Amino acid sequence: MSPAPSRRTVALGLSALALSGCVAGGAGPATRDDWRSVPDPAFDRWLEGFKSRARNAGISEATLTRTFRGVGYVPLVIERDRNQAEFNRTMEDYLAIAASDDRIAMGRAKLRQHGRTLQAIEDRFGVEKEVMCAVWGMESYYGTQMGDAPVIAALATLTFDGRRGRFFGSQLMSALRALDRGDTTLSRMRGSWAGAMGHTQIMPEVLEDYGVDFDGDGRRGCWDADPTDALATTANYIARHGWTRGQPWAVEVRLPQGFDAGLAGRRRTRSVASWTNMGVRDMDGARVPNHGEAAILIPMGVNGPALMIFANFTAIWRYNPAENYVIGIGHLADRLAGGPAFRASFPPDEHGLTRAGRIEVQQRLTAQGYDTGGSDGVIGPASRAAIRAYERSQGLPETGIATDDLLVRLRQTA
Repeated sequence: MSPAPSRRTVALGLSALALSGCVAGGAGPATRDDWRSVPDPAFDRWLEGFKSRARNAGISEATLTRTFRGVGYVPLVIERDRNQAEFNRTMEDYLAIAASDDRIAMGRAKLRQHGRTLQAIEDRFGVEKEVMCAVWGMESYYGTQMGDAPVIAALATLTFDGRRGRFFGSQLMSALRALDRGDTTLSRMRGSWAGAMGHTQIMPEVLEDYGVDFDGDGRRGCWDADPTDALATTANYIARHGWTRGQPWAVEVRLPQGFDAGLAGRRRTRSVASWTNMGVRDMDGARVPNHGEAAILIPMGVNGPALMIFANFTAIWRYNPAENYVIGIGHLADRLAGGPAFRASFPPDEHGLTRAGRIEVQQRLTAQGYDTGGSDGVIGPASRAAIRAYERSQGLPETGIATDDLLVRLRQTA
């Protein structure tokens, strides 16, 4: 949950991977048995040295003995680290998952269920409850997908591996201090393969620096079934990175004819008045209120939705520095608060299909017996495998790509 390599950088993409997993198949969730360790004498020697350093850093002998009993090298952790899929989703595809009807409906239910607690956290930290709920929904699907990897073994494996050893070693020390403090137990310290934990997928060092015991039970319990401490920790983090209550993260805008795309970009800020003088307006044609320095984003080019972003965009960016992630969080939060979907239309993709066309491809493949994993317009691994199977059945080159020509053929073979 931070832009610096010593904090959240490794977790960048955890939510992106989780989102993709919801619709695109991929490696699929691992069971506890999948996270088993294997004998590795070099790891064992390294672990003895690390325990000595932890002892010198003040970790109690009881915690070290209890925590590292039976901990070994976990091959699946390194496999996941080496084979992180590159999900280069368009903004349209990302939002189809991040702000899906199901995610919005569940988020609104969670807002009702935890309304008093969320309001109390908002009142203390100044981060709107819908924003906290959006992070919760994005990171763990409201606590239903928090990960089952043994965090200590995973962090130890990654530290030993050495590719990002300094970072993971720091996370492992923080996790040991959490156990020493009594924030949780070893059996409950489970999460992602990279060590992110709990309802909002917090890294151990972030929990140590920003963790909040909001429910007053003496523990910063991001692992608890009760999401209170995790949500408060997230609010604390976002607040301390510049969030201003009552200000938008972005406003959807209309660009003037002939707008210079070179002026767009997160770092190309200028006053709202300057953008207004260029002819930028909100979607109703009115001037955008002055919410401070602003930039224009056009994630899908000048023919797609355009956003005027403000300082609160950067506060979310500090949680996870990925443009689609920030837009997903911001837009989901807006929808949870009753706001509309983006009003501008999305342009066809590079293969000539709109989202409606991609949905039709999936539906027609499904009707012909090919499993696409759903019909949401997002062409992930399952849909690509279905397309290849169909192409093979038709004697076509196996591309796995959804194109306008493919849709025409599917209509003809229905």
